[in-house]
Amino acid sequence: MATLSNKVVFITGGARGIGAETARALVARGSKVVLVDVDAEPLEALVAELGSDVALAVVADVRDLDAMNGAAEAGATKFGGIDLVLANAGISSYGSVLKVDPATFRRVLDVNLLGVFNTARATLPSLIERNGYILFVSSLAAFAPCPGLAAYNATKAGVEQFANAVRLEVGYRGVDVGSAHMAWIDTPLVRDAKADLSAFREMLDVLPGPFGRTLTVDHCVDAFVSGLDKRKRKVYVPRWVGQVGWFRSALQSAVGDRALGKHIPRILTKMDAEVDALGRSTSDRNVGP
Repeated sequence: MATLSNKVVFITGGARGIGAETARALVARGSKVVLVDVDAEPLEALVAELGSDVALAVVADVRDLDAMNGAAEAGATKFGGIDLVLANAGISSYGSVLKVDPATFRRVLDVNLLGVFNTARATLPSLIERNGYILFVSSLAAFAPCPGLAAYNATKAGVEQFANAVRLEVGYRGVDVGSAHMAWIDTPLVRDAKADLSAFREMLDVLPGPFGRTLTVDHCVDAFVSGLDKRKRKVYVPRWVGQVGWFRSALQSAVGDRALGKHIPRILTKMDAEVDALGRSTSDRNVGP
């Protein structure tokens, strides 16, 4: 992937999981990376591993536009500009709409949706200058919602449409835009949910066909690197997720509801009880203001 050589890639949620592994893969292909996250320790450890000549750590919250402007400026100052963006930062909440902590629900919206706006707003000037590309990380959840994860479902659907709108706004200015849609990936987000909630594990078990399977991060990294390299409009992990997108109307119909519907009373009641017992509506690592 020679086109990635010497490209500057701005990655949010870069300290661990998909963001960190994608950064490693990009550096191996000759890219330079600007890694943005709220967790300083793993972020700085990753930059130390990759080398400060090709990687920059910026501790910043995607909810804060001033902080994201500062991150973009720091990346452009160190490396000369920004060519590619992976808007990857995201969190989830647990529990039904009747039970989820409202502040946590709001935080998911702010990180997952306001965060991609702030990322785009901060980096687009450099992307326009350098005819760049931005890949917004949505999810299979944009097509196939799950009970107990309403904030995550809503934000990932919003990210897809945000990407579609931004594409129309900046395409004529030389910037390409894509959205990525993944099934369950073995990230800290999914591992934490499995560890916290037996109801979440049960829900994955009853999802039909491949919908409940968890894939390794490598599947996602390979697809993201290819998407950044080829400036793809859509990135699907695995490929069958793209077919699901074509049939989303059926999935969101009364017929689609039946596939999971008979399990919901038991699983959602159990999830709400487990959330009450935890005393939080999100992963312990994501509890915050």
